[in-house]
This record gives sequence, structure tokens and C-alpha cells, in this order.
Amino acid sequence: MQRRHFTAALAATVAAPFAHAQPAWPSRPIKVLVGYPPGGFTDITARLISDKLQARLGQPVIVENKPGANGIVAVDTLAKAAPDGSTFAVVIAAHAANTTLYKKLPYDPKDVTGVSLIGVSPLIYAANNDGPFKNAKELVAYAKANPGKISYGSSGNGSAVHLSTELLKSVTGTQMVHVPYRGSAAAFTDLLGGQIQLFGDAAQGLIAPGKAGKVRLLGVASDKRLAALPDVPTFIEQGIPGYVTSTWAGMLAPAGTPAPIVERMAEAIAAVVKMDDVKARLDTMGTIPVGNSPAEFNKFIADETAKWSKVIREAGVTLD
Repeated sequence: MQRRHFTAALAATVAAPFAHAQPAWPSRPIKVLVGYPPGGFTDITARLISDKLQARLGQPVIVENKPGANGIVAVDTLAKAAPDGSTFAVVIAAHAANTTLYKKLPYDPKDVTGVSLIGVSPLIYAANNDGPFKNAKELVAYAKANPGKISYGSSGNGSAVHLSTELLKSVTGTQMVHVPYRGSAAAFTDLLGGQIQLFGDAAQGLIAPGKAGKVRLLGVASDKRLAALPDVPTFIEQGIPGYVTSTWAGMLAPAGTPAPIVERMAEAIAAVVKMDDVKARLDTMGTIPVGNSPAEFNKFIADETAKWSKVIREAGVTLD
């Protein structure tokens, strides 16, 4: 009996310093950085998740927009933040592409680490209602018959749509002219006005105008149709095998953030994206909820980086 008490007391004594070294998390407000202006896919997703995380974690979760340089400004801020679980960032597909797009980044990609993939949003392509093609199959046929006569708009050089359309050109053997804009809104306006003939965006940006008949939705770059757009076929269904591309939203933390904190945040995100009201909102945005582990998300980022590196090099896309 005495020996048992002594062993228990010794264990408590040894454990005490470790318990003291690992304070309860979170013990103060959490900041979530977003590298784009309010109102877009990234911002909407970050705020949707943050509102629910706040209730789940018991601390304020504050979204801070730090737009600039294809999301780099926010990630650079994150990379230099203290790895104490008080600062995170929500990034999109551009984060994986930036490693190759830019000759030099202000941070080392190893300075940040994945927490969880929140959701994946397949890209949708749209045309002006008066355009010469009504679906993706006709788009490819027209592009082949009229090389260089289709101008496509994107939210900027190096954006998911820019790189995805370069991939489309590669797999279909077509030539189209890229017109970069400062954001999706300006590109969409020119699509309506006929200044460009093609525009792609995250599903969230085109579902409503497509349903309202403002634009003609050509196809979804996914392996299956979106629940929000059951009548819009995929590119694969229209004879373009393997054309699956998307943007996505995921959370990062500074490298060195204690693993228990990263894992707990990942578990919280996984629980949030399974909530009925969150799933319903993501569904209306054309976003497929994921909520995976830190290891799974880091592998996903590595795979995306390799995928877009190949596209970028083959297309000769570079940014300073």
C-alpha cells in the first residue's frame, strides 16, 4: 500500500511540470487571417467557419482581412506570428501555386503548416448568353476552329481560374487569350458586356447568376455534378476526360505551433463542417465539406503544389 502511494505521488510530481507547461487552449481570442477582401469565396468560408469555431472553442474567433499579392501578404504575416495557437489563416488554391509562381517569397513555405482542409469548390465556367457556344463541348470545338479568338477572364495572374484554364488549353489542345482582372467582379462585368467570351470562378460566384439566366453555365470542372446545379454537366460528361479542377479553402498555422493545438483545431473544423446548417450553406456555395487531419491536409497541399508547378512551368507563367 505504501509503495502504491509513493508511486502515485511520484507520478503526480513528474506530471506537474508538464501540466504547467501546457496551459489550456484557447485562453485568449483567436485571429484568422484572410488574404483577400471581404465578400469573396475565401472570406465567406472563413467567416462561416469562424462563427461556429467561436462557440465551440469558447473564445472569440476574429477574421482579419489582409489582402494582397495573391494571398501572400496574409501568409507572410502568419509565418511571422507567434506559434502559440492565437493566429491562423484561411488560404485557397493560390497558396499552393505561389511556391512556383513567384521567384521569391517573403516566407519559406516550411514556416507554415496545414491544419485542415475546410472544403473544395469545383470551378464553373460561364459564357455570355449571346456567345457562340452553349456548353463545354461546344466551347472546345469553337476554340479549336478559332484559335486565339476566345478571351477568357480571371481574377488575376496566377489565380485558380488562370491556371485551370491553362490546364484546359493543354488537355484540349486549344488556344485562348488570358485577360487578368483585379478580382472576379470586374471580369464578370466584362463577360456580361461581351468584352470577354469566357469566365471561370468558384461555384459560389456563378451559381446565382447562372440560375437567374444572366449567364450561360457551360460546365462544372468536377468528377460529379454539384447538388446546387444538378442540370449543369461536368466537363468529363461532355467528353473532356480528367478535367477536374477547383479552388479550395483550408486553415494554416505557424510552423512550430504545438501539435495538440493544431490537432484540436482540426478536430473542431471537422465537427463544424458536419453541422447541418454549415453543410447547407456550403452546399449553396457549391463547396464540398472535408474537414481532414493536419497530416492529410499537408499531403493535399504538397500534391496541389506539384500539380500546379507542372502547369505553371509548361504554360510559362511567372510573377515577380
